[in-house]
Amino acid sequence: MRIAVTGASGNVGTALLRRLSGAGHELVGISRRPPDATAEPYDRVEWHHLDIAADPAPLRAALRGCDAVVHLAWLIQPSRDERELTRVNVGGSRAVVRAALDEGVPHLVHASSVGTYSDHPHDDSPVDESWPVHGGVRSLEYSRSKAAVEAHLDEVEREHDQLAVARVRPALVLQHDAASAIGRYFLGALVPTRLVRRVPLPVLPLPRRLRLQVVHADDVADAFARVVERGARGAFHVADEPVLGGRDIALALRARRLLALDHRLTRAAVAASYRARVHPVPPGWLDLGLSVPVMDTARARTELGWEPRHRSGDVLRELLEGLAQHGSSPSPVLRPRGAGGSRVGV
Repeated sequence: MRIAVTGASGNVGTALLRRLSGAGHELVGISRRPPDATAEPYDRVEWHHLDIAADPAPLRAALRGCDAVVHLAWLIQPSRDERELTRVNVGGSRAVVRAALDEGVPHLVHASSVGTYSDHPHDDSPVDESWPVHGGVRSLEYSRSKAAVEAHLDEVEREHDQLAVARVRPALVLQHDAASAIGRYFLGALVPTRLVRRVPLPVLPLPRRLRLQVVHADDVADAFARVVERGARGAFHVADEPVLGGRDIALALRARRLLALDHRLTRAAVAASYRARVHPVPPGWLDLGLSVPVMDTARARTELGWEPRHRSGDVLRELLEGLAQHGSSPSPVLRPRGAGGSRVGV
């Protein structure tokens, strides 16, 4: 198959290139900035460097003759410029859909997220893909835009049956080689990441209701590849097991004591430190973490034959080791901590 991947040099994109090239597919990579095309897995890809939300002609040319397009491109930063985030995330997604329709690409696979959801069952029981999307978490552009793109895809499915549409909704996607990028997205330059897991924390303050699903980038890449290879439609949850709680996070960080905080106190502290530019994470990310449901992954297992190869605790520890080691990849998006450039995408 000839498969185009937007955001191909990012966290999930790099893992997906590994998976698809290993299966012998012909790959078209779309990114704003070129990776090192002599290094694996970027060396087996036909590259197109463009802004998906700008001139549509180069995007149409990149998708011409493709059997499928996997849309991964998404900006996380600059979080303080919501207009630019929405331009790329919502406008760019619409542009990819339009280009796929114009070029007759038969299959579109969109990288959605658990962040599409805005609420969860009161008993925290896992939900399947039919759980309603109500516009996302209103305090976070990322969540609002994920929900807006899914609403657009609903319209596309009703009006253009010739385009098979799938949405993969992964948990938080982690891997060692994305650690530097994730550190820039969520920790900023002031956190001494080389000390992560090296120096035990005397106490770790976390919101009382926090529970976390994660997935290794290679596991989510395998799910995307199975969706493409089967021509699957619809939504699929993808997450490793088990669900992590505060004690699991404290154990991974080697914290001596877990301090469970009221979520209102935690949010106030995050909001104040964000306003002071101590870190790049707006408080909406905390709202998302405390409001989204636990995802049931039965559909991916049953219909795709997908099974995660990683345990969530191991995935978290791999990321933390990557933070300490400045884990990176020869891509501008996954560059080592401290390297040049300020605009961040996934």
